[in-house]
Amino acid sequence: MADLLLQNVRAPQGGAVDVLVRDGRIQQIGPRLQAGPDVPVEDGGGALLLPGLIEGHTHLDKTTWGSPWYVNEVGPALTDRIDNERAWRAGTGHDAASHSRALALAFLREGATRIRTHVDIDTDAGLRHLDGVHATRQELAGRIEIQTVAFPQSGLLARAGTAELLDQALAQGADVLGGLDPSAIDRDPARSLDLLFALAGKHGKPVDIHLHEPGELGAFTLELILDRVQALGMNGKAVISHAFCLGSVDARRLDGLLQRLAALDVALLTTAPASRPVPSVRACREAGVTLFGGNDGIRDTWTPYGSPDMLARAALIGLRNDLRRDDEIEWAFECVTGAAARACGFADYGLAPGARADLVLADASCVAEAVVKPAPRRLVVSGGAIVARNGQDAIA
Repeated sequence: MADLLLQNVRAPQGGAVDVLVRDGRIQQIGPRLQAGPDVPVEDGGGALLLPGLIEGHTHLDKTTWGSPWYVNEVGPALTDRIDNERAWRAGTGHDAASHSRALALAFLREGATRIRTHVDIDTDAGLRHLDGVHATRQELAGRIEIQTVAFPQSGLLARAGTAELLDQALAQGADVLGGLDPSAIDRDPARSLDLLFALAGKHGKPVDIHLHEPGELGAFTLELILDRVQALGMNGKAVISHAFCLGSVDARRLDGLLQRLAALDVALLTTAPASRPVPSVRACREAGVTLFGGNDGIRDTWTPYGSPDMLARAALIGLRNDLRRDDEIEWAFECVTGAAARACGFADYGLAPGARADLVLADASCVAEAVVKPAPRRLVVSGGAIVARNGQDAIA
């Protein structure tokens, strides 16, 4: 944790300020601050000051980042992609440690200082992928905070031994318990969810459940999840990722589901894909539901798309939701900053005294321009230490 005086920057609300950092935390924000001779001084050149960005949903263990191009010839079904990925990773010896490290550092160069990553727990690979990501987490500790989600990519019930592996993963330091389509994949949603929530309760962990199921099927599963959150008192400890069903049910059904989500403080994760219906940012805000953003996979066997630039992801969220006004584009920015921090439980976050000094300088006049204007981050600060300049690593 470092000391730093960052001078001559502009706050998101406007106005020139300095930022004084002591022991890796923001001590003071204001004009013309002073610090002792032992504190390094950095001139921000009038750039826009932003908090560290947050990736709320990715798969660091799957990526081919830094490797030769993967030729994708997989079939269209979800199970095709699952089976293809498992076979390819086993056949090539894909290394989750080196690839997750390469992508995590790419995130950091673009200003993301905190990441929630889902990691496959598989009866073929065991905990190998999790071990690799945890090695990256340990190596980069202090520079980037990585949360891991123990994720049953093949489903919880379909492959015997998966539940036992998830139990081991949580015991060995996974932060969150993941789930996947209890109706469409496991074909027994009540049993699947009962087992999932029992494991979460045993370890005192929150849950983050992939819900790709469409329309009324997805709404039915979502109700089952919310029933268990309510019965077990897990308010504020559950995330539903994707929730495509909320983009296609009728208005009355949607209103009821959003009311329950808000009452139970269950957050939603969106990647804002163009190919699927998505929860509405506007509707979630009006209902009081926390909606945050992430990439999902980045350059892996599932998809060649994605980028470690979370401002670019915010722009996609804004575009997918037809957010055009500057204040509306700030809603999309909130999806990769404050809303993501609340949903994932990243503590000590933001531009305020006492928060961890994770700071980004962008060459933009305002938040809306920073979201829609692609440009290297002028400076990235993590825990008070300068870690990147103009898209390049600033430390070894």
